[in-house]
Amino acid sequence: MSLTIIKPGLLDTIQDLGRPGYSCWGINPGGVMDGYAARIANMLVGNDPGAAVMEIHFPAAQILFEQNALISITGADFTPTLNDNELVSTWRPIVVRRNTILHFPQWVQGSRCYLAVHGGFCVPQWLDSYSTNLKAGVGGFHGRKLEKGDELPFKENSIYFAGLLKETREYQPLNWRVDTGRTYQLPHEIKITTGHEWSQLSAASQRDMLDSNFIIHPFSDRMGYQLRGVPLKRQVNTELLSSGVSFGTVQLLPDGQLILLMADHQTTGGYPRVAHVISSQLPKLAQLRPSDSIQFQLVDTPTAEELLFSQEHELSIIQRACHDHLNQLVW
Repeated sequence: MSLTIIKPGLLDTIQDLGRPGYSCWGINPGGVMDGYAARIANMLVGNDPGAAVMEIHFPAAQILFEQNALISITGADFTPTLNDNELVSTWRPIVVRRNTILHFPQWVQGSRCYLAVHGGFCVPQWLDSYSTNLKAGVGGFHGRKLEKGDELPFKENSIYFAGLLKETREYQPLNWRVDTGRTYQLPHEIKITTGHEWSQLSAASQRDMLDSNFIIHPFSDRMGYQLRGVPLKRQVNTELLSSGVSFGTVQLLPDGQLILLMADHQTTGGYPRVAHVISSQLPKLAQLRPSDSIQFQLVDTPTAEELLFSQEHELSIIQRACHDHLNQLVW
């Protein structure tokens, strides 16, 4: 069972939740940019939340399903359409008939969406992860973005989904979906905690960072968002030893501008770490695009922890509900 890329997109890759634990070797965790959307995509089709998914950017690929499949599409809205005329919903499970073509003709909102297939994609692991490391050329599907003619196998369905398809329909949405409004609300307001070198900023620059808007530069990518705004200044320009960084670290560059590290960030950096985006805000950060604005809002660590615990609790409820719904189809 497989799907085939009949027209490649801008940057479509196989990703999972990353490969933590190898930073000491200089290998970054990588993985999906929006872990929240990717996990829900897998939950909707009955997969483990950490199973491999396809991360899709716009302009996106055209995909031919060689067999009947249960799929879900989450994250950004690129107007997913089947066979040129059937608009399909996001954030819900959908049964598609064999020889159906999925494409994404129009951008509506967001930066990247996720396609999950029941059973998961059958690609080899590298260092305990299915994620594509584009810099190293390993992981995912031959260590590269997906190209025309690529055939991605997925595991055989454990549920007879063809029985859910009406004879005249190319697809059938199942009768539940996920509401994610709370996670992505106020998309341009990004909560941060202070970084190790926050105190090195001048008092005026600390105020400027919290009171000003920053624009995502077009040169931004999966490694980091380059931000443009009022230049910030340190009290004393001393050199720093390189130290560990993570997804969401905000560093101050020598020219006074900021860079916000994303999923493919380097393992260490020598620029001041003035702030960190809190974990619960990374999903909506991942859905911002070049030229979008960011307004930082400072919160304390207990608040950051409470927001993350709340998000994880919500995900556990979603997973349990999806599992129960799919079990009803079987029994």
